[in-house]
Amino acid sequence: MTTRPEGLPAYIAVTAAYWAFMLTDGALRMLVLLHFHTLGFSPVQLAYLFVLYEIAGMVTNLSAGWIAARFGLAFTLYAGLSLQVAALVALTQLDPSWAIGASVAFVMIVQGASGVAKDLVKMSSKSGVKLLAPKTGGGLFRWVAALTGSKNAVKGLGFLLGAALLAGFGFTAATLMMAAVLGMIFVAVAIYMPTGLPRGRKDAKFTEVFSKSRNVNWLSAARMFLFGARDVWFVVGIPIYFYAVLSDGTEAGNKAAFFTIGSFMAIWIILYGAVQGFAPKIMNAAAKDEQTLIAAARSWAFRLVPVPALLTLAVVVSNGPAPWLTATLVAGLLVFGILFAINSALHSYLILAFTRDDRVTMDVGFYYMANASGRLIGTVLSGLTYQIGGLGLCLGTAAAMITLSALAAGKLGAEPDRALA
Repeated sequence: MTTRPEGLPAYIAVTAAYWAFMLTDGALRMLVLLHFHTLGFSPVQLAYLFVLYEIAGMVTNLSAGWIAARFGLAFTLYAGLSLQVAALVALTQLDPSWAIGASVAFVMIVQGASGVAKDLVKMSSKSGVKLLAPKTGGGLFRWVAALTGSKNAVKGLGFLLGAALLAGFGFTAATLMMAAVLGMIFVAVAIYMPTGLPRGRKDAKFTEVFSKSRNVNWLSAARMFLFGARDVWFVVGIPIYFYAVLSDGTEAGNKAAFFTIGSFMAIWIILYGAVQGFAPKIMNAAAKDEQTLIAAARSWAFRLVPVPALLTLAVVVSNGPAPWLTATLVAGLLVFGILFAINSALHSYLILAFTRDDRVTMDVGFYYMANASGRLIGTVLSGLTYQIGGLGLCLGTAAAMITLSALAAGKLGAEPDRALA
């Protein structure tokens, strides 16, 4: 019989809260993207809707590590969940009669609040794993891979849910339903949360957020470019390209396109999450030490580079939409998702391995600030590159950013001043 890990009940509660949040986060992204595209927003305007979301993520992650160190992880977890409920309710107040500029500004502000909420929940959940996971037998890699992988699978379901709710109930009703469900889950988690999450320490200083670890800094840079490379095609480029290919402009055609796009985005995220969750087994991580996994992070980064480069070539050669190109894009982006997931899982493990228990929220906050920076860069470039050069420029930019991520990962190495956790 195996002994039940001491921190398992708290880990389960944190994971459940994270799942609930990410389901609404994925659904909300798809709702906003498709709803405003049908209202005639340009690719750049659609990208603007998510800009404040990503900026808020950068600021939140930089400060959330200090807030959690000062007030405790439960505080930041509950704050994130309650703020997301408020953001969903606020979004229902959007008036279709408003001018486009007013609508964009309002949605940007609400999305900014949602971005704050997401990163409060994410930082709380990921930091909790470092403190709750077993210290031996590859427990840290297994627990963080399970949390991150399952979260992304749930977010993938959120993409499908958002598209289905938009088609079936409309924007306002769908948003209200999500707010009600998340509110109930928040109350349940707050009532039944077991002990195990650390309390804050009053002497925590904000300046501690900035890491002096060479590995933490290079890993954060690799993470920034990795997620920028994903979002440069994921946020605007691919959904709008597929909409142009699939929709005939009628209401029935729009609904069919919504469902197909939502399904693809859901499958991509679910596949990504599943591979993340199984990454420790795929890599036989329990039999490998940290130095071997650092080397793996360097090599897997370079394996991802050819995928967006070849997809860019396919778009250029096709010189326009074609059935073979759509099939190539679907297959290629699924391969991208598999390799991306292994890279992401290694990063999520290494940031926790590189940090110490006494500053885990600080380093995790800084790392996810870099992650949000990458998403911000990718979001802005997604709309901009698609409007300037179409899908080919989106994917070409992704290839360049993956290369930069691989070069940053190549700087990771042993740190002589401390042993890895």
